[in-house]
Amino acid sequence: MHQKGTVAVKIITDTLLGLFAVWFTVCLFLFNLDSPAAPASHVDAVIVLGGSSAERLPVAQRLAADAGAPVLAVSWTDTPGNLTADALCREASFPSSSLVCFRPPGMDTRGEAEAIRKLVKSNGWSSIAVVTSSYHVPRARTLIEQCTDARVSMVASEPKLDSLQWLRRFVIETGGLLDVKLHPECGT
Repeated sequence: MHQKGTVAVKIITDTLLGLFAVWFTVCLFLFNLDSPAAPASHVDAVIVLGGSSAERLPVAQRLAADAGAPVLAVSWTDTPGNLTADALCREASFPSSSLVCFRPPGMDTRGEAEAIRKLVKSNGWSSIAVVTSSYHVPRARTLIEQCTDARVSMVASEPKLDSLQWLRRFVIETGGLLDVKLHPECGT
């Protein structure tokens, strides 16, 4: 009986380790190695999502200049991770035809998707490029595409995370991606 219990524990342990390895490999490709590049054609606006703005905002500004996008739209959250973007919005003169700062309801990606839906509709944009961290691209793309018919190009900025921070992001983004698939945004 004791030997059967040991064999069962080994089978369960090996199965769990195998499942973890498969999940980790999928996460590595989905949230880290599969970073979309800049859009191939003109876009009506470049939008930078909130959080990690010191990493994301320079990518968005460079993209807007390179792509000749007439508008840079910035998520303005007044949160610690968004200091650079928030400072840009605080210091800007409004109204501005080239800079739009928006406050997402709920201060999360779902709120940003809803705010982007409203911006696209009110400005008649047919194509947008959205800048966010590489780990955030799959979930953000899913939410934004649920909210708008505009052509959405995702552009990844590259975070500087250590191994434990990546593992944490993998867990958070896996849960978040499952949530947006099970509970779509914007009534779709």
